[in-house]
Amino acid sequence: MSNLAKIYLYLLLSMAVPLLFFTVLHTHSAWDYQLYSPNGHFYVVSTVSGAAFALAVGIGVAALKLRNLKITFLSLSFISLAALFLLHGLSTPRHAMHASSLPSNAAQMSILLAVVWLWLSSMSSDRRIISWLSAHQRWLLPIWIMSMIAICGVLWLFADQMSWLQLKHGSVKWPATVLIIGLNGWTMYRYLETYRSTRFPLQLAIVFCSGWMIGAQLINVMGMMWMVSWWIYHLLLLASVIAMVVGIYYQYRSSGSYTMSFKQLFQNNPKDWIEGYMSPAVRELIKTTETRDAYTAGHNYRVALYAIQLGEELRLSRDQLRAIAQGGIVHDIGKLVIPDQILNKPGKLTPEERAIIEKHPVTGFNLCRRLGFMQEELAVIRSHHERWDGTGYPDALSGEHIPLLARVTAVADVYDALTSSRSYRAALSHEEAMAIICKERGKHFDPLCVDALVRIAGEKGWSFKASAS
Repeated sequence: MSNLAKIYLYLLLSMAVPLLFFTVLHTHSAWDYQLYSPNGHFYVVSTVSGAAFALAVGIGVAALKLRNLKITFLSLSFISLAALFLLHGLSTPRHAMHASSLPSNAAQMSILLAVVWLWLSSMSSDRRIISWLSAHQRWLLPIWIMSMIAICGVLWLFADQMSWLQLKHGSVKWPATVLIIGLNGWTMYRYLETYRSTRFPLQLAIVFCSGWMIGAQLINVMGMMWMVSWWIYHLLLLASVIAMVVGIYYQYRSSGSYTMSFKQLFQNNPKDWIEGYMSPAVRELIKTTETRDAYTAGHNYRVALYAIQLGEELRLSRDQLRAIAQGGIVHDIGKLVIPDQILNKPGKLTPEERAIIEKHPVTGFNLCRRLGFMQEELAVIRSHHERWDGTGYPDALSGEHIPLLARVTAVADVYDALTSSRSYRAALSHEEAMAIICKERGKHFDPLCVDALVRIAGEKGWSFKASAS
């Protein structure tokens, strides 16, 4: 049995076993005895949810530095789940407050809001709504935290007036359940699709988590309060929160500790910039590239380094430099699917082979947009082979219609390609490469970017090339 088949089997079992256990208990009243424990419910649910909320907020803050919208959405999803499930625990009947519909409404809302953010995280980052949210990324976390505080406050203060919601017992419960299953089903499909390409553990964790939420929702609407079977959905939701928060933490910390990660983000040395801006998703892509083609991995690193130096010379903002670092270091990731006999062919390429080569920007773009890369990084990946005169590919953009960061990366890309040895060509000298690039000023390259390269080369000479080694 293949690894992927085993994963499908484990996924089905992880979803089916809790539901089967619930069904057996629920249909055999003699086995489904009442487990009335307000104290246990209050302390376990409140403690775990409170800790998960704090961790999810911390991860959301880190996501701003990592420039990954997907991790921001995941953080917001579990902030929603943890905050409202915390309210569910705090409103335990006859413990912190009198009996009301608040616990059931809070539990249902926690699942619904978490599922919506998870669904958004599964969408490609070039979708219109995702692009709009991306433009406001820095405000998403504080605004959503304040929204959660406001929602929880209203539900708590007006618990008796909120009985009309009846999210668990009323006519709304089955439409809500269908919506949750539909959104989570789509989320599972998209993340499984991405996992097949990347093999990132976090992608798989999200698939399992989404499946557990479907089970939790079904048990939540069908179970009876305080019965043994009813407790199962608590376990599924708490396991989802804990597993995802821990998974996000380990997947997205960019060094041995959060302290080192944040310190690296503010380094001035270009090498440190690249190390600081590489999220683990980027690191895993680089490892995959090195396994397939060591030249491409080294080329990507040097291009990112050169592009950062050019960006600093052009006085790009800190966010733009972060984007050019992350986009530059995986700009050729689409070459992973190109056959070796074409990628390293010593002779001239046929028109058919050239067409295959020219697909790599779009291939890399499609992969990275599913991984949550921001628009600026995606522009670098897709458009670094566009030409100033409009004769480039894949979209034949020209002039300032080509994204600025892609124009900067294009100069860095060609410089490194010219000064590196390949199976079909010896490396050119720094002077020879500069002569070719200057000749293409205003044709292949943005004149401002070429001028910036000339200034750097004039000041640093050979150290420009040596700094990447």
